[in-house]
Amino acid sequence: MKLLRNVREVLKTLKHRKPSKIYCPRCCSPKISLYSSLDLWLTPKKYVCDDCGYVGPIILELEKEEESS
Repeated sequence: MKLLRNVREVLKTLKHRKPSKIYCPRCCSPKISLYSSLDLWLTPKKYVCDDCGYVGPIILELEKEEESS
């Protein structure tokens, strides 16, 4: 039963996750975008970096941590 509660908590955080910033894994530039408009729904996501020319499915994501008061 505890495992089920843990799964529920994970699903809640995924559902309400705020968009995170993405960066190029090669040069850490934020100037990275989807390679094609079809990458949103038809094909696996592939990204391209405007600065170094990287093309691939791997990106760096940075999530902002929430401050607890």
